[in-house]
Amino acid sequence: MRPPRQLRGRAAGLAAGLALVVAAAAAAQAIIGPGFELERAGRLDQAADFYLATARAHPTDLAALLGLERVLPQLGRLREVLPLAQHASQLEPENAEFRGLLLRLYVALSQPDSARSAARQWARAQPRDPGPYREWALALEEAGANAAARDVLLAGRQALGDAMALAVELAEVRRRMGEWEGAAREWATALAVVPAQLSTAVGQLVDAPVDRREGVIQVLTGASDAPAARQLGAALLLSWGDPQRAWAVFEPTVSGRSVDAAYALRSFADWAMGQRTRAGWRVRGLALRELARRVPPELAVRMRADAARAFLEAGDVAAAQAELALVAADPRAAPDAQRLAQATLIRALIQAGQLDSAAAQLERARNQLLNDDRTAVGLALARARIRRGDLARADSALGADSSVEASAVRGWIALYRGDLQAARALFRAAGPYAGDRRDATERMAMVALMQRIPEDRLPALGSALLALARGDSTGALATLRRVADRLTPEYGRPDVLLLAGRVAAGLGGDGERTAAALFDEVIRIGGTGAAAPAAELAWARMLLRQGETSAATQHLEHLILTYPESAVVPQARRELERARGAIPKS
Repeated sequence: MRPPRQLRGRAAGLAAGLALVVAAAAAAQAIIGPGFELERAGRLDQAADFYLATARAHPTDLAALLGLERVLPQLGRLREVLPLAQHASQLEPENAEFRGLLLRLYVALSQPDSARSAARQWARAQPRDPGPYREWALALEEAGANAAARDVLLAGRQALGDAMALAVELAEVRRRMGEWEGAAREWATALAVVPAQLSTAVGQLVDAPVDRREGVIQVLTGASDAPAARQLGAALLLSWGDPQRAWAVFEPTVSGRSVDAAYALRSFADWAMGQRTRAGWRVRGLALRELARRVPPELAVRMRADAARAFLEAGDVAAAQAELALVAADPRAAPDAQRLAQATLIRALIQAGQLDSAAAQLERARNQLLNDDRTAVGLALARARIRRGDLARADSALGADSSVEASAVRGWIALYRGDLQAARALFRAAGPYAGDRRDATERMAMVALMQRIPEDRLPALGSALLALARGDSTGALATLRRVADRLTPEYGRPDVLLLAGRVAAGLGGDGERTAAALFDEVIRIGGTGAAAPAAELAWARMLLRQGETSAATQHLEHLILTYPESAVVPQARRELERARGAIPKS
């Protein structure tokens, strides 16, 4: 069915009008385009000539005038654009763009009386428009006259008769002046009208000096019960590393179930994730838990699962299990959410030390979990079994996993059993990419140690290393010394003594004296291996921690001269420079 003639005519008129607008824009671009290209190419003199010619031929061409405003200051010729801007403003006195340009030019050319006159004339023409005061203040800020800009904005607020007017601009200028509490007060005013500016407000105030932060928080939370202001205070407290207080400030602002409250909870949870501390993870979990109560059921499942993961990171296993139980009991939960909940629940049980329950849960959920999740929780369970000293069940927890991460864990199991041959092969299979950098470094150190020992099996060494992994440094030290006594200076003894010395040094007190004796023995054995220079470096570092700078310097100098090809020489040089005061102690 065709539309009535009147509608067809109106539609044709609108289409024609739109075509005229598009054509005008295209024509303007065609006129000014070469100037942009010259400006972009750095040919500023030619760009200025082009813009000047265009502005004289087309006095109200805003693009040409703005081009002159950009280019002429770099040539020291800004004054040339002033009469052109004045002429354009006379031709189109209601055009705010021309009025703003004229104001900026008067300020930049140090003509304060003219700027004041232009601003007042604009304000008289449009008495309810904050534009004159905003443009004038911004021009003054650009010129570095922050106090004058503040006074202009305050005068504008008074003239407009609106206590909330120009709050964002006043917040910025007060921040520039170091009036942090005043800036916070202006942001509290502004956010009551434009809460979407919260992120901008955080960015503006987060750099407040430490000694001014409490004053900022008091402004936002002490005298104001406005939700947006308190949320700003909470976000700042998070950024300044005080998550618990941040939640205490934030929580009362989201007591209702509005869309704004849900959005604020989501934002708070995202900010909290940036903290990466236990307290930060905990308040993220609290925010997500509250959010789950305010969103549709299909979204609530995901929120609860994410909350559980946050509680786990915070070490609050009970809170994590409570959220996961709600997910598991929800028949509307999507399969991916159920999988996430199952994997997170197993991690929670492992973290709580309930390893048998975790193993049983893993077995029940094995077919529901994705391969990656099944692998990750299996590895976590195996590592937890190792920490318990239960090597057989640690191996069983890995199942048929053939990943490089599983090879690395199996390598440790073999090593703790004393099967050096299998451990070497498994560590090589894992390569340098399993786990994080620290894991790879520890494996490579063990490979280097095992290469110095000719035996394929050495259960006593495995027992010592397992004791060390379980936190029994004293027991590990005694066993390592017995292992060293079974080895020869050519094959492994200095390397095991070096490890024993490092363990002893970590005990402090009498352990440091034992470490010194062990390091001394390694150095006296010498040989062509890496143990002697590494022992001398470890000894020197221990002496530096004790404040024995002179003795440490002697060891470092001896190391550098005696073992110039050693891989630890660059570290020794740096320690020596630090000992001599060339590098500040960190």
